Amino acid sequence: MKTALLTLLQTRICIGWVSGPTTALRRGTQLYQSNDYNVVFRPSTGMSVRQHAALLLTPPSTATLHTETDAFDSFKLGSARVTTEGLKVLVLSKSEYVMWYHGRCKELSEDKTLPPLSTGRVGRAKSRNGLIWEREDEGSVDADREGVSLGLNTESWWGFDTAHLGLGQVLMPMATPSVRAEGGVYIMYYHGGNFDETRIADYLDEEKAANVPEGATIAGMKMKIGAAVSQDGTTWGRIEGEDPSGACVVPFDRDDPNVDASLDFPEELYCGWPEVVVNPPGEGESNPPPKDRDNFFMYYSTMLKDTKEKAIGFATSENGFKWTKKGICLSPTDETLDSMGCARCHVVKKAHLNEDQQWEEDKTGWIMYYEGVGLDGRHRVLAAESDDLLTWRKLGLVKDVGEDGSWDEKGVGSPHVIRLDDGSMRMYYTGESMDGSTAIGVAKSVDLLNWEREQAGVSTFAF
Repeated sequence: MKTALLTLLQTRICIGWVSGPTTALRRGTQLYQSNDYNVVFRPSTGMSVRQHAALLLTPPSTATLHTETDAFDSFKLGSARVTTEGLKVLVLSKSEYVMWYHGRCKELSEDKTLPPLSTGRVGRAKSRNGLIWEREDEGSVDADREGVSLGLNTESWWGFDTAHLGLGQVLMPMATPSVRAEGGVYIMYYHGGNFDETRIADYLDEEKAANVPEGATIAGMKMKIGAAVSQDGTTWGRIEGEDPSGACVVPFDRDDPNVDASLDFPEELYCGWPEVVVNPPGEGESNPPPKDRDNFFMYYSTMLKDTKEKAIGFATSENGFKWTKKGICLSPTDETLDSMGCARCHVVKKAHLNEDQQWEEDKTGWIMYYEGVGLDGRHRVLAAESDDLLTWRKLGLVKDVGEDGSWDEKGVGSPHVIRLDDGSMRMYYTGESMDGSTAIGVAKSVDLLNWEREQAGVSTFAF
């Protein structure tokens, strides 16, 4: 009964890659698909470099994959966040790219009391070209599992992140030192859930809720947002937020004594997948800007309590840790590719190549890439633009699902865009196949709106 109810729930929540019926071993066989040439990262196989090289030379019909099912990311992957900024601080042994991501292990996937998402723990990988990745074995010294950058909260039983957590964004130190990270620290924004139970019917419309037993519950669904800091990008320490659970952003609920119930906002069921951007000084503003301005903007995924709409809310902050909610900035539009929901996003500043062929950010203009859920239930990457980070104009589809039989046929989402030295942009995104397996792929663009799959090379199976 519990499994059937979770299946019903996943079709309605539809904002995180859900745990399908496959195993890590079955996912590994996708290495040999002819249409996965843009896949750069998969769930862990536990193979060494030598085992990986031998596998590439083994005919598919005779290959046997070694699968480390107890790795923290052996079952699902999501939310790749890649950077080349601030790497002089990281000292990465000649590596030029770093990726943080979250993953779910087989153990968590079998816990039917938790929501069927890809969230679990946060890990890190490194690369010299952004296409061929190697997982980092070194994790945070206090993580609850080997190779994990940010693990489950085992120190505070009352915390919001004791059952599962997922990555939102990582801000680099020194990129804009006057605003972004005082003292040269990294800031990781993440979301998590604990073992408190809520009614499954709360997340379903009336028609579907009528098919759920009144007492049916699920744990870890009332997700909240937290922050952690690091001096080296590897070992992280949580920052206690103002909420009693330690979170810095929580769902707006008028029954919560810790929130201002007078605010004129729609009530929310959860807050997750935070995207945080720095608001640079505008024309006429001092640099560094005054501390009492909105220096940080956060965009997060939520579900509205009354309508059950999946939407993107936003909040602002002076210092990146204490946040003020501002309401909903992006909602579904009827009869479009996001008519069933708007979710996980990434915001980038518009930029151009100057006379020296160096990237130079425009004075105004931002692009938001976000997941839109269509009437067919599939996730696609859509875009919106803004001049002030407050009001957004939708631009439509920028990255569709893959062709029939492809590794990302069922859905694409969780986009993250970086600028490359050749004048193009690369998008890292999570894809899901029809059998429920997930991987991270890449696409490339020269205008931010038209994206084509990027050839990742033959050795793209992360080890």
